[in-house]
This record gives sequence, C-alpha cells and structure tokens, in this order.
Amino acid sequence: MLARNAESLYWIGRYVERADDTSRILNVSVHQLLEDASVDPDHASRQLLAVLGISPEGMDSLDVWKLTELVAYAKDNPASIVGSINSARENTRGAREVVSTELWECLNATWNAVPDRQRYARRAGPHAFLSFVEERAAMFAGLADSTMSRDDGWLFMVLGRSVERADMVVRLLLSRVQDSASSPGWITVLRSAGAQDTYLRTYRGALDAARVVQFLMRDTLFPRSVFHALRQAEECLERLDPGVNSRANEKSEALRQLGRARSELEFLRQSDLLEDLPKRLVTLQTSIKDIGDAVSVQYFHSSPWVAWSGAEVSL
Repeated sequence: MLARNAESLYWIGRYVERADDTSRILNVSVHQLLEDASVDPDHASRQLLAVLGISPEGMDSLDVWKLTELVAYAKDNPASIVGSINSARENTRGAREVVSTELWECLNATWNAVPDRQRYARRAGPHAFLSFVEERAAMFAGLADSTMSRDDGWLFMVLGRSVERADMVVRLLLSRVQDSASSPGWITVLRSAGAQDTYLRTYRGALDAARVVQFLMRDTLFPRSVFHALRQAEECLERLDPGVNSRANEKSEALRQLGRARSELEFLRQSDLLEDLPKRLVTLQTSIKDIGDAVSVQYFHSSPWVAWSGAEVSL
C-alpha cells in the first residue's frame, strides 16, 4: 500500500474516533452544566478544555455556549468536532481508491449536513448536534466493518482508531484523579466513555473510583478500555509488520512501545492501580503519544506528527 494511502486511513480512524469521543464527553458535560446549578461553569469548562488539549485564549469567563462553540463548532481548531470531521473527510477524499463508496458517502453526507445541524443547535441546544455526530460515527464504524477487506488499509484505520481511543480514555481519567473515591464525577467519566451501563452490569451497581479505573484501564472485554485499545493496536502492528516475529525477536519501535505499555497494564497488581495514579496516567499518556510518533516515523514520515496541541494535562 502507498504510504500516503496508509497515512490517510490511519488518520481517518483517529479523526472519526476523536469526533465521536469529543461528542460523548461534551454531551455529558453540557447536561451536567445545565442540570446542576452548584457546578461552576467556568471551572468545569476549563477542566474539560484541559482534558481535550484546547486553550481558551482570550476568554475571561466560559459558559455552556462558549464551551460548545470552542469544542464543537470551531473550524480552525483541529481538535474540535467540526475540525475532526473536516479532516476525516479530506483524508477520505485523498484516499478514494482504497475506501469503499459507502464510507466516502457517509463522511461526505455528514460533512454536508454539519452547517444545518450547527444552525439548529445554536437555537435549540447542542444535544441534537452531538447525538448526530455520535450516530454518524457509529454508522461509519458499521460501514467500515461491513465493506472493507481485512487488508493493510483496514489495519491502518483500526490502528488509528485504537491509538486515539486509548488517548481519550486516559485524558478522561486524568480529569478526575483529584476526586474522592465516592465522587459523582466518576459516573460522569463512565457516561462520557459510553461505559455506564456495561460497568453497572459488570459490578452490579457498585460504584467507587478503584472499580471505575480498573474497568476503563484494564478490562479485557470492554472495547473502550485502554488495555483493549492497546492490545488491538498491537495486533494491527503485528499483522502490518510480520517480520517482527523473526527468530531474533526484534521488534519495530512502535510495536516495542505498544507492547511495553500494554504489558505494564496487564501485569499490574489491581491493588497498586490507584497508587500514584496521576503519575501513572501521565506516563501512559506520554507513551501513547510516543507510539503515535513512532508509527508516523515508521510508515509515513521522516519526523513525527503532532496529533494534539497541548498534549499534557495540568494536574
């Protein structure tokens, strides 16, 4: 596969996942700000922007509407929902020969519908727009599953989606590491990750920080856990570079870093998971960034890409 097509598919996976995850996070945050009068809108908005790596430059105070404009509608912000949709569509247009017609039509129709959806959301509230993005991302994932061959193109797309998903979940957890073990903020984290119902069924309704962190970081069956995403990314790289299974057991830099991050989670004692959690999450976030850089250097560029502006979250 041509490097430019591989790169486009990798970033299509990342951008669609970014739009989906950002919509989920913003939807939950907006509901919380509108329903709970005790929450300080400016503080909560800045906390969310820190999670997403977005700088609120020139804004003295933030509320629901300013937050939505910045995170959802800002075209010049590559980390916004609209920015991610635009980037996914441009990458798909540049790789038309390796993506199915259905995938292109899905992203193109989404891109064309965004202006009307934005205008309606500015009048009626952002929920309809955010739900629309989540539905279109789910449609895109379903079409990719049903119309793409499981070849290198598929592997690069799933690799990008998995790396982005792991990064977003780590960012979510970083936003709550200072909360108490029984804080309702942990429910917010579960809802933002689309994990609330599955978590409650798994733990029979018991809620505490240790179980939430265990579930979102190490659960082997939940597809949005960090461990599951890292393992899926590792499997993609092993299939893309079968030479790594040579007798000498030499591995590429990206696969080496992925395997280390995954194994550290896999063999960590559950009792040690919350010990120095902020440092552990920051280290994992840095590892995920390094994995993305290594993939870019190995397959696409002579120098790494910068996927986020403001990659570090202040604690």
